[in-house]
Amino acid sequence: MNGKIIMNLAMSLDGYISKKDGSFDWIKGHNSNLDTKNEYDFDSFVDQMDVVVMGRNCYDDGFASDYTNKDVYVATNRLLDDYDNVHFIKGDIVSTIYELKNSGKNVFLFGGGGLVDHFIKADAIDEYIIGVIPVILGEGRRLFLNDNPNIELKLDGYALKDGIVIMHYQKR
Repeated sequence: MNGKIIMNLAMSLDGYISKKDGSFDWIKGHNSNLDTKNEYDFDSFVDQMDVVVMGRNCYDDGFASDYTNKDVYVATNRLLDDYDNVHFIKGDIVSTIYELKNSGKNVFLFGGGGLVDHFIKADAIDEYIIGVIPVILGEGRRLFLNDNPNIELKLDGYALKDGIVIMHYQKR
């Protein structure tokens, strides 16, 4: 029984997941009369995940503390000791997480862009959930970096709430 690796991130209309300084205070919607009847339930999504994977910057920003009831894997270039539910991976994070997926675990690929890039280049992501925030930042940290493989997707669902379009794609 295989699990899934699911990337779930918000990005600006021009493809950034944070400002240059790493801030994300711009991730918010606005009043809209175009909302769909179906709504995206992030809490339900997280409940279905067994593992959360993040890069070192996300860890340093304190996001691991949001997932105390999940195994958290952190990609890092430093040798750090695991503690509680937090596991540090120096080296090939994709292979480690792929083993968890193949053991039946559902994996939430949290971010950031550098971490996600390894999984995109390995074509290891099963589903992409992307919330497009109605803002153009002009600069910052990109979600999709250069030299990615061609990965064909199909739209599996969408929701619109407060001007934020959430798209759910699966590999074809």
